[in-house]
Amino acid sequence: MMRGFLYMKRRIFYTYNPETDNFERFFPSGGERLWKVIRFLLVSMVMGIAIFFIYIHFFDSPTEKALRKENSQLRSRYNIMNKRLDNSLKVMEDIRNRDDNFYRVMLQLDPMSLGQRYAGLDNEKRYREIEKMPDADLVKLLTQRLDLFERQLFAQSLSFDQLRTSAGEQKDKLAHIPSIMPIDVKDYTMASGYGYRNDPIYGTSMFHSGLDFAAPMGTPVFATADGVVEESGWKGGYGNCVDLSHGYNYSTRYGHLSEILVEAGKNVKRGEMIGKVGSTGKSTGPHLHYEVRFKDEPQNPVNYYFMDLGPEEYSELIRLAENAGHVMD
Repeated sequence: MMRGFLYMKRRIFYTYNPETDNFERFFPSGGERLWKVIRFLLVSMVMGIAIFFIYIHFFDSPTEKALRKENSQLRSRYNIMNKRLDNSLKVMEDIRNRDDNFYRVMLQLDPMSLGQRYAGLDNEKRYREIEKMPDADLVKLLTQRLDLFERQLFAQSLSFDQLRTSAGEQKDKLAHIPSIMPIDVKDYTMASGYGYRNDPIYGTSMFHSGLDFAAPMGTPVFATADGVVEESGWKGGYGNCVDLSHGYNYSTRYGHLSEILVEAGKNVKRGEMIGKVGSTGKSTGPHLHYEVRFKDEPQNPVNYYFMDLGPEEYSELIRLAENAGHVMD
């Protein structure tokens, strides 16, 4: 029966002996052998640790690569959502301003309070829970802004419900609020807007309390709401002028007419022809000077065409009114 033997070749060490002038076999002690093993292990550990740190600092694992890619995509989506939310909040702010400063003024309703519009936005407990999530700052900011938008949207829907109810109860009032153009859209050119403008005769900056519609002589002029002719005739610098009282604290003025077609005391309906464009009084050319007043305070007439113009026509009218600076009276 054959026996197997495991043979391990051992390293043999030699050292030079000057006395015999020859290399003689050297047998290390047990301590030297132990130290050699320990030194080998220490060097291996140090090299292993160095390789490990180099790897984790300069090379990503497949999992880390996937996470970095996912995080980059999330940030990109966050930026897109944030921009869209910016635009939505701007639209809501425009709607809120129009609601408070026009619709509610028109229906003589008090503006919604800040408490009504922003109630429920101080939910600190909810935001503290969000802070525990990854990318907490981004998530918290986006959530707060979404809460703001949702709250404003909800408050605005309540406001519109209230306005609709109020409008239904005030049909007669709505008929007496100026809400159409005094001249057909195709017949005029905007000559001057509302506000401070340079006076063409005196050459100084003066407050222009209405809009000037340049139009051919004889162009029809219409009442912009139901009302009563309060004054009809010559009125100083306004020349031939018609003043209508609409009730509910509203009145309108139509100046520089070439011809007046209504007399004082006459009841008129919205859209009824009351005169023709002219250049009477303090005027530099054929045009209509049109004013809207609430409680005898001049208002910007561009806010009172909501029944007559589409969104694009209305935007264009506002642009023309803001840029027109040639006062004709």
